[in-house]
Amino acid sequence: MNQRLLQPGERIRVMVVDDSVVIRRLVVQALEQDALLEIVGTASNGAIGLQRIPQLNPDVITLDIEMPDMDGLEMLRRIRREYPKLRVIMFSTLTERGGAKTLEALTLGADDYVAKVSNEGSLDRSMSRLREEMIPKIKQFFRQAPEARVMALPQPASILATPQGGQSVSLLQSAKVKPAVVVIGVSTGGPTALGAILPEVPADFPLPILVVQHMPPLFTRLLAERLNSTCPLPVAEARQGCAVEPGEILIAPGDFHMRVAGSRNGVKVCLDQSPRQNSCRPAVDALFASIGEVYGGAALAVILTGMGQDGLRGVEILRARGATILAQDEASSVVWGMPGAVVNAGFADRVLSLHEVVPEILRNTHRN
Repeated sequence: MNQRLLQPGERIRVMVVDDSVVIRRLVVQALEQDALLEIVGTASNGAIGLQRIPQLNPDVITLDIEMPDMDGLEMLRRIRREYPKLRVIMFSTLTERGGAKTLEALTLGADDYVAKVSNEGSLDRSMSRLREEMIPKIKQFFRQAPEARVMALPQPASILATPQGGQSVSLLQSAKVKPAVVVIGVSTGGPTALGAILPEVPADFPLPILVVQHMPPLFTRLLAERLNSTCPLPVAEARQGCAVEPGEILIAPGDFHMRVAGSRNGVKVCLDQSPRQNSCRPAVDALFASIGEVYGGAALAVILTGMGQDGLRGVEILRARGATILAQDEASSVVWGMPGAVVNAGFADRVLSLHEVVPEILRNTHRN
């Protein structure tokens, strides 16, 4: 689904579905402070929510998972059958059970999720965090008509370095290098995208695959476990100092940047909690920059669906060293922010639908 164009004066219609009166009030108060959002109604469970969709005609639903009578997962199944274009953001707890159910919701077609506020200490802090988390995730599915022609896009083929003598080096001058590692960056829509492509990578794939998916702690471990159960290659959440091995998939752990470093025994993972990059930790840029330092251009970088432009700077670094860059196309992306930034900058060697990604990876690694 692509971003929907809002006409001048049009607001994003939001319905809040949660069985807690307190949470419903908190979400409504947080969202109604944004002039672009209009809260059109609430519901205390999935059954009531389904009844109100045709009456209220929302653009976005924030949906609790645990509710009586009809829970969020069942409502989501019904929404995807009856209202396939309706955007759904799950509202989940940061618990083992909440994380597992959130991943299930994402595989069922939820567009994104927000973790419920907890231990914030005050209502003001809870409201502030909720606004910071939820409002951008609602807005990511829309663009405003007046801004359509003036949106700042990354400049194509920017210059990374100016050597002695002042002569510029263009990114487009580097010859392509045969990859020794595959790196993937993804955000909104990522669990579904990864669940679609990684099981297609054969068991004898000869390169390591490193993945940065924007997710909090616990969720990344659960994602790795889910993928490990469906993929021919072993999948694990990365650990400090673990080896980067051929034929293995490592997922960056939530709240840690994942980088690589050379060692006497090969390449290893280095985790750190240095400042966020592009408001993210883990950040795609952090991994990609370190890949450039260790592997040079011997990398195949893939940017999949996601909000924002995390990965753009890392792609710029890798492309300058001769790496191959693949980007997901707009039609198959939940949000075309991250891949769109790479494409609009002129850095993508190929722009592919999701189902074309693995065949292209195999082609570039001489596997088909």
